[in-house]
Amino acid sequence: MSKTRSIFEEVSGGKPASDSPDGGPKGGLIDAGKSGARRAIAVWLMVLFAMVALMILVGGMTRLTDSGLSITEWKPVTGAIPPMDATVWEEEFSKYKATPEYQLQNKGMSLSEFKVIYWWEWGHRQLGRLVGLVWALGFFYFLLRRQIPKGWTGRLLFVGGLGGLQGAIGWWMVSSGLTGRMVDVASYRLATHLGLAFVILGVLVWYAWQLQRSEMELFQSRRVQEKPLVTLSTVMLVLVFAQIILGALVAGIDAGRGYIDWPLMNGEFLPSESFDYVPFWTNFFENPALVQFNHRMLGYVVLLGALYLWYSARGSAIVATRRAALIALGMVVAQMVMGIVTVMHAAPVHLAIFHQVGAVIVIVSILNVRFSALYPKAQKLR
Repeated sequence: MSKTRSIFEEVSGGKPASDSPDGGPKGGLIDAGKSGARRAIAVWLMVLFAMVALMILVGGMTRLTDSGLSITEWKPVTGAIPPMDATVWEEEFSKYKATPEYQLQNKGMSLSEFKVIYWWEWGHRQLGRLVGLVWALGFFYFLLRRQIPKGWTGRLLFVGGLGGLQGAIGWWMVSSGLTGRMVDVASYRLATHLGLAFVILGVLVWYAWQLQRSEMELFQSRRVQEKPLVTLSTVMLVLVFAQIILGALVAGIDAGRGYIDWPLMNGEFLPSESFDYVPFWTNFFENPALVQFNHRMLGYVVLLGALYLWYSARGSAIVATRRAALIALGMVVAQMVMGIVTVMHAAPVHLAIFHQVGAVIVIVSILNVRFSALYPKAQKLR
């Protein structure tokens, strides 16, 4: 006859309730994501993020100083070595003299003036090589040490693939200005190049933020995500990205150096010459009047969207989300003011480059709102 057992009696018979050495509870599949050097990889990705942001800045300076066509060949490896003597410098200068930009715009340029634009373009390409090297060293270091968390190898390879694609698009862009009668790169290709740079920037910071938290934390926080704010911030990301593309078109055809009054454009709301180009559709990409008009109008839409996002986030129970939305609104307002000042001063280099840096900060601030709403952090009731 079995003995009556107390409801407080341990039923395991003294044997540990799990297979873990210390007898504690055994982790499930969600905990498997904790393996690997998550924080170290996050730091590496943030270093890459900073380098890509710097590359966007240097790329902007390269465009604003008309330096992008100074190197007429694409040599991914040997091109890392700059001209080392007078003979090589003359060879490079001779190649540049054969381009439409020199013949139609810079004829009579001295060798010393050529060196200035050459170093800007070389520095931009060299920074791209350095980004690729830092990615490769970091990826294979973590891979060989088996420190990449489960499910992350493909994502980190994806980052490297985007970087390689960006290099190819960079040359595709430059090559558009080396033939025919173009004195600049094609604005469409410039917009593609800049757009992909911002995609890479966003992927890097998003992955870094995810790796700074455990898979368990991410899983639990996503169950209480604030879906309306996730949707709103996603729409804002699309709007801001479209505004960046329009900004690239403005830069590509120097549209920011005309129509320097505000809020009107040469005394008109919509300049009368906005649809003068044939065929009609080219006005949206090549007509300085319409391109700048569209950039201005979308800027107002982005401002209204940021206001609505901030207003909606006021009801969030998460302090970090409310703060992120307020910061995003502040950055959008600051970026809009900078854009107006830049246009009214005919887009001088120093203001134009600050405006481009502002675009980086704005898109990261919107991403921060989305991340905070999608993965809300646990907080104390107080």
